[in-house]
Amino acid sequence: MTSLEIYDTTLRDGTQQEGISLTAGDKLAISRLLDELGVAYVEGGWPGSNPKDDEFFRRARTELDFGTATLVAFGSTRHAGAEAAKDAQLAALVAAETEVVCLVGKSWDYHVEHALRTELSEAIAMVGDSVEHLRSVDRRVFFDAEHFFDGYRTNPEFALATLKAAHDSGAERLVLCDTNGGTLPHDVDRVVREVAAAIPEAALGCHFHNDSGTAVANSLAAANAGITQIQGCVNGYGERTGNADLCSVIPNVSLKMGYGSIPEDRLSKLTRVSHHIAEIINLTLDDHLPYVGVSAFTHKAGLHTSALARRPDAYEHMPAASVGNSTRTVVSELAGRSTILAKAQDTGLALSSSEAQVVVDRIKELEHEGYHFEAADGSFELLVRDAQGWTQPFFELESYRVFVEHREGDVVAEATVKVHVDGERIVTTREGDGPVGAIDLALRAALADRYPQVARIHLTDYRVRDLDSSDGTAARVRVLCQHRDIEGSWGTIGVHQNIIDASWRAVCDGIVIGLIRANGAENGKGE
Repeated sequence: MTSLEIYDTTLRDGTQQEGISLTAGDKLAISRLLDELGVAYVEGGWPGSNPKDDEFFRRARTELDFGTATLVAFGSTRHAGAEAAKDAQLAALVAAETEVVCLVGKSWDYHVEHALRTELSEAIAMVGDSVEHLRSVDRRVFFDAEHFFDGYRTNPEFALATLKAAHDSGAERLVLCDTNGGTLPHDVDRVVREVAAAIPEAALGCHFHNDSGTAVANSLAAANAGITQIQGCVNGYGERTGNADLCSVIPNVSLKMGYGSIPEDRLSKLTRVSHHIAEIINLTLDDHLPYVGVSAFTHKAGLHTSALARRPDAYEHMPAASVGNSTRTVVSELAGRSTILAKAQDTGLALSSSEAQVVVDRIKELEHEGYHFEAADGSFELLVRDAQGWTQPFFELESYRVFVEHREGDVVAEATVKVHVDGERIVTTREGDGPVGAIDLALRAALADRYPQVARIHLTDYRVRDLDSSDGTAARVRVLCQHRDIEGSWGTIGVHQNIIDASWRAVCDGIVIGLIRANGAENGKGE
């Protein structure tokens, strides 16, 4: 099996994405995750460019103990007119004490003439001298040919000359970079093959940006044309529109193209590592990312779920478990009985075919009214239980009321809830920052003595959406609440013309679900 090296640049190129800022500690944590995933190289940053990267490389010497990966320091070739042995940038790379250094150098004549403002011959010398110097101090060197595809298009002789200078001076990898992200797969295939023919003894790599939406496709084209290293970022992070997404590249080359990339036993870690890194970076992961997104193997249409129940591969291009993900079904007005049966099974409930049809009909009716069950798995569970004749046994509502007042510069909400629990009438009043929080606190207080488990149930999110209505005087609102306990989270939904009543329905159902999970309520009719 042909092997491809996976070179991760999340900690350097990925951090150039707008909105990303990592501490040295963050970078150490991500490095360990990348090593756990099994990538070959982790590019830690640019030593000498900022104190944070200097701290990272200093701490990496004692705090990182890689099992698979090799840490790489990134930097540029010597300055024009400078001596490599005395160049401050190269000195910083040496001081980082990494086994491998990745040097970036100009391969586009336009940049040499207008950015460096030097001669093409000097630019070639800058590459050769820098590689030679790093090799003289026992560093392995990769050469990133910046803007290579643009440079090869306008002046192929010069672009190739920079590669040859790096190779002749001892660079192990010649990496063809599409820095502006404008190259398309058919050109990648052609150029890589021409470079391989021009320097047949060289080991080539690729580095693609996603400005044309083709970074992953370009990486696959380069792999097919004979490169041995693919650079990219987890989750496609990177400047402007991002770099090639390694969470797509890795399973594509490993499972679809038959190339070795990361160790086979690590591939199932991909989804977890992707999500963990997103948490550290503190950016919400796109649910619809291929392979690792929450929705990557999620099915909504009834036709799909019906087929999946018989043949798992009917609407999935590969087993979700291969990359550590899982198959999901979501409930909507598009659902048929097969979707409902599958979703009910996911919640641990068994429905008959006739009960499933009752749920289908009810969902279609409610979604027409404005309900939306995709993010309300708790409300769906209650629909299923209702179809089975279950009645929630925890409490019976008598009434509730909510007041909102402006008090000494603050807005305070006060909710009073009157419920019956085991035949006892309980009245509680609580204050909150808003009416929803006050309702939640008051209801949980009313139930606390009989059901102390409510102390572990917390309202974590609350969202409101105005719904269009054909009756201009009766516009509805949809309220989605998210609750969680120590075991997990669930969503519930309420729809009504009055926002407080819609909120009550969502909050009430959320606490009922929490009590079901805490008390192991049976599927049958409650006491």
